[in-house]
Amino acid sequence: MGISDRRLTTTGATVITGLDALPQSILFYRQQLQWLGGIGIIVIAVAILPMLGIGGMQLYRAETPGPVKDSKLTPRITQTAKALFLIYVSLTIACALAYWLAGMTIFDAICHAFSTVAIGGFSTHDTSMAFFDSSAILIIAIVFMVLSGINFALHFVAWRSKSILHFLKDPECKFYLWCIFFGTVVTVLYLYSQNIYSLKESLLFGSFELVSILTTTGFSVVEYSQWPTFLPFMLFMFALMGGCGGSTAGGIKVMRVMLICKQGIREIYRLIHPNAIILVKVGNKTVSDRVIQSVWGFFAAYVISFMIMFLILMATGLDFLTAFTAIGACINNLGPGMADVAAHYGDINSTAKWVLCVEMLLGRLEVFTLLVLLTPAFWRQ
Repeated sequence: MGISDRRLTTTGATVITGLDALPQSILFYRQQLQWLGGIGIIVIAVAILPMLGIGGMQLYRAETPGPVKDSKLTPRITQTAKALFLIYVSLTIACALAYWLAGMTIFDAICHAFSTVAIGGFSTHDTSMAFFDSSAILIIAIVFMVLSGINFALHFVAWRSKSILHFLKDPECKFYLWCIFFGTVVTVLYLYSQNIYSLKESLLFGSFELVSILTTTGFSVVEYSQWPTFLPFMLFMFALMGGCGGSTAGGIKVMRVMLICKQGIREIYRLIHPNAIILVKVGNKTVSDRVIQSVWGFFAAYVISFMIMFLILMATGLDFLTAFTAIGACINNLGPGMADVAAHYGDINSTAKWVLCVEMLLGRLEVFTLLVLLTPAFWRQ
């Protein structure tokens, strides 16, 4: 159960070592499960939830706000699912071809394309992307990880309109890309200034690890947890945010982080101007208080579940850093943590592994979404 859990939730946390010696059938199976988990999340989040009535639509609005939040993409749900599946498959094929042309074998290219587009992070080799020792492969991975972290509804709109302007106009996508740019600049400059790598290696390794962690993919080319001072924790904080809503990425989601920040700024202005009517806007659209409340509800449920599971892990005997990063990596569907779970989860106790299995499900099913599905009132609608 634990192994399938990690694959279908596209978390990337593994207890298996010696991958290079495993049969290709097993390696392909674990990669394929990730890919199926990725398309399942997209179809459910963008195509199924809007058809579930009021509760489903509220979740849909909270999860995928922006210029396409009120659009079901196509009039019929089956058409929407087919369109999203076509985009997902097209990205996977393009990624596999790019990997193959860059020097991977056909088998490795397909398996890593599954893992990249699904933002799963599993490799067919113990050393992950470092096995290939190729700058071209790392650059290809960066591009497709970034694309897979964008709302797939935007991919659909771009494909239908034959234009990429929607990416540049969407507030969530712009914030997501700016976070990647800012994080990459800080990471690269610090690595180079501390003489850890050469300028080329700092640019390549820094940008790759930043994108891999921020999008919650979990690929590695170096062990980022061994980087000095604040860098590992900065990358881990980016993973808490994750990618855009409606993508295969995990985390709290970019739009929720934006709304939380905007609401915080609004409360500051309300203290200064008590009688002012201050609206929260995303782009040119006003966000209703109902959506703001649902975002804060999700965040509260997220923090509470995080702390409860963290205390349970500490009770099983894990040290503070291992427990904290393991919970963060699993609830955000990242995979690699720090300390004892930096490379794999095989050395922690069985009780902790079961707890983390639950946490991965909570993260991938969206904590708030799962709680709503477990509420009897939802099913009476």
